[in-house]
Amino acid sequence: MSSSTPGTTGKKTKAATEAKAATKAKAAAPRKATGTKAAAPRKAPKAESHLAMVRRARRINRELAEVYPYAHPELDFRNPFELLVATVLSAQTTDLRVNQTTPALFAAYPTPEDMAAAVPEEMEEIIRPTGFFRAKTKSLMGLSAALRDEFGGEVPGRLDDLVKLPGVGRKTANVVLGNAFGVPGITVDTHFGRLVRRWKWTDEEDPVKVEAVVAGIFPKSEWTMLSHRVVFHGRRICHARKPACGACPIAPLCPSYGEGETDPEKARKLLKYEMGGYPGQRLSPPADYPGKPAPALGAE
Repeated sequence: MSSSTPGTTGKKTKAATEAKAATKAKAAAPRKATGTKAAAPRKAPKAESHLAMVRRARRINRELAEVYPYAHPELDFRNPFELLVATVLSAQTTDLRVNQTTPALFAAYPTPEDMAAAVPEEMEEIIRPTGFFRAKTKSLMGLSAALRDEFGGEVPGRLDDLVKLPGVGRKTANVVLGNAFGVPGITVDTHFGRLVRRWKWTDEEDPVKVEAVVAGIFPKSEWTMLSHRVVFHGRRICHARKPACGACPIAPLCPSYGEGETDPEKARKLLKYEMGGYPGQRLSPPADYPGKPAPALGAE
């Protein structure tokens, strides 16, 4: 016979059950971090609709137009032939180096007929500072001969004709059409491709596909100037390795903000060309260019 008094067993059972439940609750409760505050879970970024992206892209273009109202092609030229030659020379080098080289080149060969008849070794020596001078000499002499023989010594104003010339691809053709003939075109160089991917306008890598996507976002009337503004921004602020995010005027619209330097003072030291108080790339810049002209070859 048990010595327990009536009701004692029930009370013990209830107490044991409550104690067990309390132990379980304590084990399930989150532990306090020692010395650090528990990090709140990150919210997944809200997906942007195509329409929202288009609106953001067009706003970026409008704001860049205010930052760079003087945006222009950064190659010196006086006619379509000079622009075509300078653009071919600009591959794998800077526009500054091309601009420093072309005065002597055009003094020696002012027309397609002159350039087609050049002595290759002599032309190679003139354009040597631009790099890949043998391949470039071959392209320049080839396109000059084609202009002489097929187009009466004139640069054609159609993309289909331009891309048939030796050394002329779609990018070069769009540069010439947009800036020498006033035909709208999107120039997808390394700066342009890098920025439109940072801005999430597209994730395409192929320049032709990038051009097609961006052409669908903007009206034709904006294509040429959009190209200049984006390239200007890429050269001056949104650099490849270390973008100056803290000095960027379109930072609130950029989904990649923070990839570069965000401290305003440090970012300002990264600015290039006129934004940083330095000479531009053209020896003969437009009258409204606010920066300094570039120095001639050997005067740097």
